[in-house]
Amino acid sequence: MKDLLRYLLIAIAICGVFIIMGCEGANKKGEAKMALFKTTNPHPAVLYETPEEFKFAEELHKYVLSFPDIYDAAIITGKKRVLVAYKVKHMKRFKMKKIEKDLNKKLEEKYKDHNFTVSSDYKIFLEAVELNESLKDENYPRDKARKEFGKIIKLKKEMT
Repeated sequence: MKDLLRYLLIAIAICGVFIIMGCEGANKKGEAKMALFKTTNPHPAVLYETPEEFKFAEELHKYVLSFPDIYDAAIITGKKRVLVAYKVKHMKRFKMKKIEKDLNKKLEEKYKDHNFTVSSDYKIFLEAVELNESLKDENYPRDKARKEFGKIIKLKKEMT
């Protein structure tokens, strides 16, 4: 009887470990959890909160979504650096490099005073959505957000 009880406790402990490990992904915030599966179109994030930056971010978001092959975009603006992460329509995925090149070229031409990092990579998109979610919290430190922004830019450069 003691052996049966011991095996039962071990089985319960192992099941508990698997349950905890399975719930680990649930700590992502709001939109970030489902960003790969549905259109999120998060509000553009602004690291240096000035009225001009908010206006620029809104205008940029509308401009990026005006491209016919793009259906979702996450934008984070810094002082002069801007991250534009986007998702392309499923049937347009074979032209992703061309879409990225065209978008980057048009953004550089239209907004000459900003430096753009453009990516259709899902990892970059998820990181941008998570940072955007964090920035909605008033207590989230802006210095930490800027550091995270730099990490995302660095990650994109490492991927190319």
